[in-house]
Amino acid sequence: MKNYSQLTQGLRYQIEILKKAGKNQKAIAGLVNVSPSTICRELQRNTGKRGYRPKQAQRKAETRRKRAVKPLKMTWAVIDLIEAKLGINWSPEQVSGWLKQTQGIAISHERIYQHIWTDKSDGGTLYQHLRYSGKKRKQYGSKDKRGQIRNRVSIDDRPLIVSEKTRLGDWHCGFPTRRCTSSIPGGREIDTVIGKHHQGALVTIVDWVSKFTLIKKVTSKHAEVVTEATITLLRPYLDKTLTITADNGKEFAGHEKIKAALAAEVYFAHPYSSWERGLNESTNGLIRQYFTKGSRFENITDKDVDNVMEKLNHRPQKTLNYRTPHAVFFADNLLEAA
Repeated sequence: MKNYSQLTQGLRYQIEILKKAGKNQKAIAGLVNVSPSTICRELQRNTGKRGYRPKQAQRKAETRRKRAVKPLKMTWAVIDLIEAKLGINWSPEQVSGWLKQTQGIAISHERIYQHIWTDKSDGGTLYQHLRYSGKKRKQYGSKDKRGQIRNRVSIDDRPLIVSEKTRLGDWHCGFPTRRCTSSIPGGREIDTVIGKHHQGALVTIVDWVSKFTLIKKVTSKHAEVVTEATITLLRPYLDKTLTITADNGKEFAGHEKIKAALAAEVYFAHPYSSWERGLNESTNGLIRQYFTKGSRFENITDKDVDNVMEKLNHRPQKTLNYRTPHAVFFADNLLEAA
C-alpha cells in the first residue's frame, strides 16, 4: 500500500481534470500518487448529479476532520484498513478485533460505527455493508401440521458430549422458517436458505465449534435433493462427521440414507424450536448479506456460492478469539485452535 497522503484541494482539481479526460480510477490514482481505493472513495462520496465537484469535496473533507474523534488512532492509513475490511462485509466488531490482534491498534467497534454513520451522512456507502436487523418475525401456532418423519430419533437422545463443545464433528440441519433468538450448546447445524418464489435454495452446514460453513445450491427443497446435497457436502469430512441434528421439516425425511452414507447418527430437534439451531440461523443471516431476500437463485452460480463460502470461512469471529473458522476447523487439535 502506498504511503497515505491526504488529498488537498489542488489534488481534487487534478482528479476532476483527469476524470473529464476519460481516465479510469486506477490511472488517476497513479497520476496523483494515491491508492486506487482513495480515488474510489473520493468519487463515491463526492459525485452527484452534476458530477464530481472538487470544491464541494474539499468542504466535506474539512468538516469530517473537525468531527474526527481520537485522530491519533484514526489516521488516514488506519481508515483505509478499516474501510477495506468493511468493504468485504466484515462487521465493525470483527474489524476492531482484527486491528488489535494483527496491527496492534486498539479502536473500539463503537468508534468504527461512528465512522460509518459519519460516512453515510457525507454520502458514503459503508453502511450498506452492515447486516440489517429488526426484521418482523412470523407468528406460529403450537400445533405441528407437517406430520411425522419415520424412525426419527429425538434430540433428547443425543450424546451429552455434543453439548460440551470439546470436539469437531457434530452437525445440525434444518429449514429456516423464522428468525431465532437463542441457541443450544453443541452440534453442527445444517439449514437451507430459500430463493424467491421458492425457486431453488441453498443448503448450509455449520460446525458448532469452529463455525466452519459449507454451502451448496439446490434446485428445490424436496427430500431427495436435500439428502444428496447434505451427503455431497459432508463426504469430504467423514473423519469429522460424528452426529447430525435436523429440524422436523420433511425435506430431511431422507435421514436414514444420510446416516448410512456418512456413518453418522442423526437426531431431530423438537418441533418449532428454532432456538435449537441458533448458530445456523445466524449464519443464514450472514449469507443473506450476499444473497438478499428475494434473490432469484436460478441466477446464482456455483462459483458465486463458493465465493461466499470462502469469505465466511476466512473472516475472524469474536467467539473464536478473532481467529477464522477455517483456521480452527483445520487445526490439528482444539487446544491449538484456542
